Amino acid sequence: MKRTMFIVGILALTVVTVIIAVNFGGNNVVKNGKISVVTTLFPLYDFARNIGGDKISATLLLPPGVEAHVFEPKPSDVVRINQSDLFVYTGKFMEPWAEDIVRGISGKEVKIVDSSAGVDLINERGGTDPHIWLGFENAMVMADNILKAILEEDPANARYYRKNTDDYKNKLAGLDNDYKKALLKCQDREIVYGGHYAFGYLARRYGLKYEAAYGISPDSEPSAKDLAGLIEQIKKEKIQYVFYEELVSPKLAETLAQETGAQLLLLNPAHNITRGEYDNGATFISIMENNLKNLSKGLRCEK
Repeated sequence: MKRTMFIVGILALTVVTVIIAVNFGGNNVVKNGKISVVTTLFPLYDFARNIGGDKISATLLLPPGVEAHVFEPKPSDVVRINQSDLFVYTGKFMEPWAEDIVRGISGKEVKIVDSSAGVDLINERGGTDPHIWLGFENAMVMADNILKAILEEDPANARYYRKNTDDYKNKLAGLDNDYKKALLKCQDREIVYGGHYAFGYLARRYGLKYEAAYGISPDSEPSAKDLAGLIEQIKKEKIQYVFYEELVSPKLAETLAQETGAQLLLLNPAHNITRGEYDNGATFISIMENNLKNLSKGLRCEK
């Protein structure tokens, strides 16, 4: 019932906000002769601005500091999307609300970009893991999907966009190599995460075990039995570090640490960033580099 009401609400908002945009000339997406791109999550925003450079105007739909799993679009967000040239989202498993918006703007001039097209999705813990950008080979596919859409909008500058994409994919490949080298020889090979199940792609890529307190679903909550099992596992395997998630309360990770004597380290899934990170120019690459430092420390990897 809640899902049905949400869909009805989104469709109603779409009608109302399009009327507002037409009648009052609202302009929430600044074009200035550039391709306007609205993205849902931070990785997509960062990919788009690296590919498009100064020839696009990229907008991040999620306000800095807002956790992606609890985000609900406002009427102004729907207007912003309707006024854009490209709307880029991760896929139906990550942003089901985006699918509702897509149905509401079908047939309009906005080009819809499902960045997960062509990605080999994995199924874990009873669901499809939507955190595809945390596999860097997937991030390259996502970049190519964004490139394709931009080229369709502006083929005259194809060489510029292709070079930017190649340069960015080389950075992702370098990041992948850094992870392979750093995580090759670690005393511990299990990530215990006091957040949502987000790092399945990364763990699989580098041969690590991965346990998360929460499931894939944003509504999932660990039971007392689940927590007791994690605590027992940490003690038994003498795991020295528990990782916590940014933009999510660290209380559960803190409980695991307090009950086991483990220390805490940040492992950022990069759905979104804080206002401070946004203002200081954080990038997907810089977040992943910091994650690698913390993984290397937490898993006690040889330098």
